[in-house]
Amino acid sequence: MEDGKPTNVRWTVLALACFTSWFLYLHRYTWNFIGPALETEYGFNKAETGSLAAFFNITYGIGQVPSGILSDFMGPHFFLGLIIIVWSLVLPCQGWVTSFPGLATTRLAFGAAQAGAYPSLANVSQAWFPLSSRTIMQSIIATLFGRGGGAMSSIILASVLMDWCGLTWRAGLLVMGGVGALFGIAFLILFRNSPHHDPRVNDAERALIDEGRLPSAAGAPRVLPWHVVLKNRSMYFFVIQQFTSAGADMVYSLFMGDYFLNTKGFSLGKTGLLVSLPLWGGAIGGVLGGFCNDFLIRVTGSRRWSRSAVGFLGKFVACMLMFVVISRESGVAAGWALFAVKFFSDWSQPTVWGACTDLGGRYSATVFSIINTSGTVGGVVAPAIFGAVLDFNSVATMVEGKEKMIANYDALFYLVAALYLVSAACWLFINCTDSLERHGADAKEA
Repeated sequence: MEDGKPTNVRWTVLALACFTSWFLYLHRYTWNFIGPALETEYGFNKAETGSLAAFFNITYGIGQVPSGILSDFMGPHFFLGLIIIVWSLVLPCQGWVTSFPGLATTRLAFGAAQAGAYPSLANVSQAWFPLSSRTIMQSIIATLFGRGGGAMSSIILASVLMDWCGLTWRAGLLVMGGVGALFGIAFLILFRNSPHHDPRVNDAERALIDEGRLPSAAGAPRVLPWHVVLKNRSMYFFVIQQFTSAGADMVYSLFMGDYFLNTKGFSLGKTGLLVSLPLWGGAIGGVLGGFCNDFLIRVTGSRRWSRSAVGFLGKFVACMLMFVVISRESGVAAGWALFAVKFFSDWSQPTVWGACTDLGGRYSATVFSIINTSGTVGGVVAPAIFGAVLDFNSVATMVEGKEKMIANYDALFYLVAALYLVSAACWLFINCTDSLERHGADAKEA
């Protein structure tokens, strides 16, 4: 441009990344109402619906590392756009399959389609946003819009499409999937892999994005060597942190519909609103945590301890607040207490993204995929355990003339608190400045 002002293509990219994250969670959190519907229509118990939910996490986890490597190798443009379309088309299929094996297969396909999204978005944030504000951008993408999509899922599906518009849950999934597929097409048209591959970006904007960027380690191999990962102590604690954190968070995506609808006895419309409360807490907490993280880095000059402090504080306070949830008799009060729990739990979510890009550098998508895989393993293990805990703590109750199993959630909430405590402790041992890119270059030279 003649006046030398930077172009603003990065904001278009930010919007595309944000809505990718929004649709990812919007579609995933529909299980809060799919699960109870399957229990009602097909007679599944909570362990069975928990197992069906876990099938998603199997392929979601298996697909993480291959997706991260592929995104690092070829860039996220076509890869990310296509998987958005695919998972949006698979979403409504969950409403038209009637057998347990068929539902399990559909869940496997849904998980495989969503697997590459966040590793690719880690690549997007590393390529398109300057280092000084990257954690804030990651908090907006992953937490504000990701958790916001999860929060809106129950409102859009249950409160709007089912309660207000009178659609069945199957028709609601069809509407939500169709809109997601249209967004995927828009992503393919508007996105490019990096500012250096996009002709709409001028030199001034490229310079702004590259400001403060750490230089790539000379001689680093194109693909992250696995022996470098296995020798890195921080990665071990990072894996445990994400396993326990993501395992604990499965309670929000799978069981909140049952908790408010059946255990607390709210109507469908009000349940949709209450289910969204923890996700709104996470969305707000994540954004504030991202700002806090970047602020601490600027003030203290220590990227390592700023990341660890924010991560530890968020998970520790979330652990303590779970005991407030358990003590609340009122369903509305419990909903607001869960809002506070998720606020602090997701306070550390941008720190996860930031630590992945710090550790990974040019291997950001691969590192993120490893961490997200460990979280997904937690997501595979947790639903069946959570479901079994709830079945063990359920009693038969007559509701409108029919016998129904009503679960007591206290034992499950104690388990979630314990998982948060382990996650908090792990943050004290994660050194995000121990660059895998640098170690990869050193290993190649050796």
